[in-house]
Amino acid sequence: MDKQTVVVLFGGRSSEHSISSATAGGVLGAIDRERYRVIPVGITREGAFVLEEDRPEKFPLDAEHLPEVVDNGTRVLWPEPSGNRTLRVVGTDGATESLGEIDVVLPLLHGMHGEDGAIQGYFEVLDIPYAGCGITDSAICLDKHFTKLALTAAGIAVAPGITIRRSQWSAEPDRWREDIARLGPVVFVKPTSAGSSVGVSRVVDGEGLDDALEVAFAEYDRVLVETQVEGREIEVGVLAGRGGAAPRASLPGEVVLTTRSFYDFEGKYLGGDGVEIVCPADVDDVLVDRLRKTAVSAFEAVDGRGLARVDFFVTPAGDLVVNELNTMPGFTPISMFPKCWIASGLSYGELITELVEAGLQR
Repeated sequence: MDKQTVVVLFGGRSSEHSISSATAGGVLGAIDRERYRVIPVGITREGAFVLEEDRPEKFPLDAEHLPEVVDNGTRVLWPEPSGNRTLRVVGTDGATESLGEIDVVLPLLHGMHGEDGAIQGYFEVLDIPYAGCGITDSAICLDKHFTKLALTAAGIAVAPGITIRRSQWSAEPDRWREDIARLGPVVFVKPTSAGSSVGVSRVVDGEGLDDALEVAFAEYDRVLVETQVEGREIEVGVLAGRGGAAPRASLPGEVVLTTRSFYDFEGKYLGGDGVEIVCPADVDDVLVDRLRKTAVSAFEAVDGRGLARVDFFVTPAGDLVVNELNTMPGFTPISMFPKCWIASGLSYGELITELVEAGLQR
């Protein structure tokens, strides 16, 4: 069987650059080399597309030294639309070299310009097949404000909250403090468009609210302030169906907080104490079925086209509240999304193949 050529794209200009790079390290190490020829392309923090080394060990998830895409002087030239799909690279000596025709791009980009529909639109314009979610579902899900609107319209419960623009906060801070106080004694302050818990703070009785808002506004000019929902944090992976089939959901996993107040960036990626990942979650079959069905409904509500991790709160009363959807969830070998699918019978390598093949078909 002739190998198909996959461009593994990672890095990017968002605050999640290093996590994307670490994800690429995991994928480069596990992708089926008997089936695919791989071309690693990195995006520097400044936005340059560079030809990267095909060395998984170069991009480890190391809390002491998070990986980076460094400008090595090369420049990747993408194919023109509606022609052949030959990828080229300009070397450090100025010479242009062909890297051959590509079949599909696997974007492993988190956050702005990668998970918001921008890179998806770019490849749509270039007429290059790509894996993962499309323009609409990416754009909706990266923006927590619009995610809540879409889910609410579909009858799916979300946490009560309000959205504040930087200009509104600057003009009427006292009015917004009153509105926030009505949400309850404990709230979460989040930039509406960012992932991996970047810029998120927990505020108790208004203490440190102004600082929390400034941290969130540093990421984006709209901020979501939400009521704390008491309950278990359960997450479910969803994959789009192929050939007209319905989406399917994984077994649920659970984030168990022991000493950490919430599942922040350090707890997710840097080995911070106080968090345990349990997959599959210890829940009964009835709840598993409800979680899976609601996860698929949430995926369909945002016009899901590729994959998503649907994050729930399961309240003591048994209600399901959707916190958010991630259309390029953490994808390192130790991340929740792969773990949920591994528990469901799909290995890490098979999961990568599933994404690539779905991108090729689409």
